[in-house]
Amino acid sequence: MDLFAKQREDALRRVQPLAVRMRPATLEAFVGQEHFLGPGKLLRRLLDADRLASAIFYGPPGTGKTTLAEIIAGRTAAAFESANAAAIGVKEVREVLARARERLETGEQRTVLFLDEIHRFNRAQQDVLLGDVEDGIIILIGATTENPFFTVNSALVSRSQIFQFEPLSEAHVRTLMRRALADAECGLGGYGPTITDEALDFLAKASDGDARRALSAIEVAILSQPETEAASSKAASPSRSITLAIAQDSIQRKAIVYDGTGDEHYDAASALIKSMRGSDPDATVYWLARMLEAGEDPRFIARRIVICAAEDVGNADPMALVLANAAVQVTVFVGLPECQLPLAQAAIYIACAPKSNASAMAIWSAAKDAREGRTIPVPRHLRDSHYTGSKRLGHGEGYKYAHDAPGGIVSQDYLGVDKTYYHPTDRGHEKTMAEFLEAFKTLREGV
Repeated sequence: MDLFAKQREDALRRVQPLAVRMRPATLEAFVGQEHFLGPGKLLRRLLDADRLASAIFYGPPGTGKTTLAEIIAGRTAAAFESANAAAIGVKEVREVLARARERLETGEQRTVLFLDEIHRFNRAQQDVLLGDVEDGIIILIGATTENPFFTVNSALVSRSQIFQFEPLSEAHVRTLMRRALADAECGLGGYGPTITDEALDFLAKASDGDARRALSAIEVAILSQPETEAASSKAASPSRSITLAIAQDSIQRKAIVYDGTGDEHYDAASALIKSMRGSDPDATVYWLARMLEAGEDPRFIARRIVICAAEDVGNADPMALVLANAAVQVTVFVGLPECQLPLAQAAIYIACAPKSNASAMAIWSAAKDAREGRTIPVPRHLRDSHYTGSKRLGHGEGYKYAHDAPGGIVSQDYLGVDKTYYHPTDRGHEKTMAEFLEAFKTLREGV
């Protein structure tokens, strides 16, 4: 019997951050993720029936992945082992798997392995788990902030339920902060803390759905306040208040969750393009600002704006591509922070411009025919006739010079087959182009 175990446990607990001390121990106390953990939802049903299968918890920091794993550890009849993928190797994993097999063979007890930061395992390390996961020897719960479809072996993904954790709502974060301020045993209740509504709302918003960030802020706010003379006396009870100014000072600048090579990078770029395509300048400028504030390379953003101008505006407003190209050049020339101005100008212009993807559809369709269809030979009258001997081959015979005709168009076949790739819309400048092409079609059909 270890007489000092409780003493050591208390010493370790005293230095734990507030976010760790306040982790709930039951599902009823867990906050957020109702889309899969609410009454009647999949994970809740699996836990209530103690029928948990291998799963991957995927989502941003501070949303409850580790907390939920610890709650599962307290509910399941299976043995529970926990490890961080950054701290163990193949040898340790094999030892866990060996213990799991022994438990199953001797006592018919299954083992749950919670592997935090599973994306830190390389492909070979993940493969070590595959056989025992597939055979049901072990129930794997992997937690990751990275998209598992990119960072976890497809074989493991296919054998696991994917539960995507969403950022906590402001209401969720307020609930957790109030709980921590009221809890005298694990939280900050012993300091008699108070918090203004303005400070609470500010921290709920600034934490960006990250409970750990919010709880760390109120812990800093309370513990960084010096004791008053009255509060330090035995007769007086301590009392510390969190005002808006203290809250703002405690959380400092909001950290934008953004991985320049991962999901946030591509999701934000997708949102920017789709907002421009959807003609919403407000959403457009927000996603642009968020990417820039998170440290995105402005040249990457500029390239996306140029592509959108060509693909989604096209000839409905040819000026969009001109402005987007100018934004690229200015971005390269002046850099940050000034380049945010031409980028915003170009992006908002594209969002407000008439839309047409007719040019994009035309080149995609023509490219498909060129790649997959029979190669169309160049019509003889269009072939190069500038070299010696070309006339003997009949190249250029019958070619009509468009500038010699009234209106600058002639009835002439330029493709050799009856095929239409470009279908202009009736929006913006394309309406004028459509009228011109209709005149050309009428001229050809009238001959």
